Amino acid sequence: MPARDRIFARIRHNLGRGPLPETEVNALKARIEGHAPHTIPTRTAIARKKQVDLFQEKAEALAATVARVPSLEDVPEAVRDYLAAHNLSTRIKMAPDTALDGLPFDRTPMLEITRGAATPEDEVSLTPAFTGIAETGTLCMASGPETPSTLNFLPENHVVVIRKSQITGTMEDSWAQLRTKFGEGNLPRTINFISGPSRTGDIEQTLIMGAHGPRRLHILIVDDEK
Repeated sequence: MPARDRIFARIRHNLGRGPLPETEVNALKARIEGHAPHTIPTRTAIARKKQVDLFQEKAEALAATVARVPSLEDVPEAVRDYLAAHNLSTRIKMAPDTALDGLPFDRTPMLEITRGAATPEDEVSLTPAFTGIAETGTLCMASGPETPSTLNFLPENHVVVIRKSQITGTMEDSWAQLRTKFGEGNLPRTINFISGPSRTGDIEQTLIMGAHGPRRLHILIVDDEK
């Protein structure tokens, strides 16, 4: 008997019952596969523009910085300006995601771009997001060969590019989009939800930034809904 079946058999034994009747099994299966949402906050039931504004408001409240750019072509210059404003390294480890392939970094020759998973030596990463959640100002990041999770956590400075069309109302909306893109039972190995830069207040309730990840999180919202 497989280990999983042995575990469930022991649980049933301790509960004093056998397998569930087929009708109950089918009802539970339908509930799980139905993905019915729970209570949805009314603050996300707003006009599309206001959802984007809410996402920015919530993200900034969590100590992220946010800038809006008219198009993807403007991203390299926005990244350059951000790095210069904070006196940060111009060496960037960028995700090998096709969503970033067309960025015209030839216009910013002072930036050195390499692509791949992050290493401890990388100070700045540039990644796309899967979605942004207006309800909480949270980024949803799906792992994969083109979006290594190390880029989200190893560099001390994380720059994220997200299109306005990728900003959703709630976490439930993001999960629905994940299931649509990747298919039932075929989700990425890791889904990371990022709300602001890394921080902790564990030691004497003193807030420390960058404790378990980036000290800075900068989000570039690209206007693709003109």
